[in-house]
Amino acid sequence: VQLQESGPGLVKPSQTLSLTCTVSGGSITTNYYYWSWIRQAPGKGLEWMGAIAYSGSLYDSPSLKSRTSISRDTAKNQFTLQLSSVTPEDTAVYYCNAKADYPKYLEVWGQGTQVTVSS
Repeated sequence: VQLQESGPGLVKPSQTLSLTCTVSGGSITTNYYYWSWIRQAPGKGLEWMGAIAYSGSLYDSPSLKSRTSISRDTAKNQFTLQLSSVTPEDTAVYYCNAKADYPKYLEVWGQGTQVTVSS
């Protein structure tokens, strides 16, 4: 499985950030896979933002739940992140991540995409 993030590198404050993760080498509906968005702001640790499961079930981060929306397009084998009302504190490298723990553990990361929030 390989993951590739895409989206704008620069977003203005108060706008909505939209990122897409394109999955190759596997299907986003494959049983037991979970597809996440994770970010890392400058000088900070990794922050899990939310996930969508192989079944379509959604998992939210309590701290970001009011601003995030994760969805998928099974025809395109993609999943997306929308983050609304962005501020400069949302400046980070955004990663998509695939994880499965059955029948064996597997975890794959995209290369990450830099997003800067600035006017």
